[in-house]
Amino acid sequence: MLTFLSASVAALSLAPAVRAQTPQATIASRMGDSQRFDSAAVTDIARQLSKKPFVQPPSDLPDVFSNLNYDQYVSIKSLQPPIWSTEGRGIALEPLHRGFVFSNAVDLFLVEDGAVRRVGYDRAQFNFNGINVPSDLKDIGFSGFRLVSHPAESKPYEFAIVQGATFFRALARGQNYGAIARALTLKPAEAKGEEFPIFRAFWIERPSIGSTSITVHGVLDSESTTGAVRMTFRPGDMTIVDVETTLFPRVNLEHVGLGGMASTYFYGPNDRRNADDIRPAVYESSGLQMLNGQGEWLWRPLHNPETLQISAFVDNSPRGFGLLQRERSYETFQDDDQRFERRPSLWVEPLGEWGQGSVQLLEIPTDAEINDNILAYWRPKAPMAAGSEVSFAYRQYWGWNSPERPPLATVSGTRVGRGNGGRRRRFTVDFSGDMLGDNWPTDLKSVLTVGPGMFQNLKLLPYPERKTVRVAFELDPGNENACEMRLILEAGGKPISETWLYRWTP
Repeated sequence: MLTFLSASVAALSLAPAVRAQTPQATIASRMGDSQRFDSAAVTDIARQLSKKPFVQPPSDLPDVFSNLNYDQYVSIKSLQPPIWSTEGRGIALEPLHRGFVFSNAVDLFLVEDGAVRRVGYDRAQFNFNGINVPSDLKDIGFSGFRLVSHPAESKPYEFAIVQGATFFRALARGQNYGAIARALTLKPAEAKGEEFPIFRAFWIERPSIGSTSITVHGVLDSESTTGAVRMTFRPGDMTIVDVETTLFPRVNLEHVGLGGMASTYFYGPNDRRNADDIRPAVYESSGLQMLNGQGEWLWRPLHNPETLQISAFVDNSPRGFGLLQRERSYETFQDDDQRFERRPSLWVEPLGEWGQGSVQLLEIPTDAEINDNILAYWRPKAPMAAGSEVSFAYRQYWGWNSPERPPLATVSGTRVGRGNGGRRRRFTVDFSGDMLGDNWPTDLKSVLTVGPGMFQNLKLLPYPERKTVRVAFELDPGNENACEMRLILEAGGKPISETWLYRWTP
């Protein structure tokens, strides 16, 4: 069984005057080691912090860890079994070492039988694999944690990591990590720079015996706002995470992202400008899917543009959105290491009415596949006022597919290439579904709009043996540098496919 140092070790090293000013001191005094847990107190801590100026985390990580490269960092291994892994509780917890880009410390507290217990750091509990770590290293805390499922009927598997800023990621059984979720997104792609909130502390409730869920409470903090977050993780063939957040803005928040998620799109069939590679495609997510408040299913393929592209899909009370990986065959990527076909789709379902706003999509140019160059989130239309309290909730689905699938033909492929001279570009868009099989509608037609620019040579090519219809056309952008396109299949005057959206840029 893993044992931990007392909560007081790190705090005793600070002078009383300094301790009294730190967010960590506020946390420890309100709900620290040996105190009774109260979920409402987490919200109260965030409320208290919002009335004080933001304090930058101390730069206290020893050089031996702050100068690590990625390979050195991941070589650090725990010598102890995960917390609760020997108790038959169904889910276990592993604290994560600080180092590499994960320099900030976050307090980890366990909640057991209603009591709070701080997770203390002990260097003797880690194998550093050749890294020269001082023998007298004090309690430096942790950078986050990972969650491991211990089902009675099968072997354990990791299903979530919470680490860095307010980032976390999850996956379904049998998948590899891909998209990254954000508990809060502030001012992305703005001229003054994006603001990255951080988690200050977590309280993790010990699961009951044989449990299939675990609840985590956290306090986030930034220059502009504080917040209390409650996350309930339920691992399985689809991992579900319920997120409840209350924000306490220090200033008027004009640009806030809810349900934020980031992913990677390097190149694929619709965008091959970085394709000097033996692999046919490199991406974690193939597109952004949306189910808007009017019940329309939208699909926007991702791409890696030459200049920053920001798209806003205006809506009222969205029913869902997410970055999906629709390609599930090895042949699509032929990558023996990354296995992009195993990356999770991430779907967000708002709980309650989110009102007016827009789904925002940022596509950032990148020349390396290691960069998360795709960001999607919901941006409320109304600002959040300083001194207010704003609560919202949503449910995440991490898995092989989104939980809700449109009862329509879906886009199964988008390809773009050189057209018939000049700046023309040739497009093919494939729609697939059972309704496009042997009994496909004879009055089927494609409805395409382009603006600005124009299209030519529009063709509809049915392949009933594959339950697929291909729409082919050429885009003539003229002198324009951005063209918005919208395409849908109709039969009997009604849509039978989701709506394909695309922005062409040079």
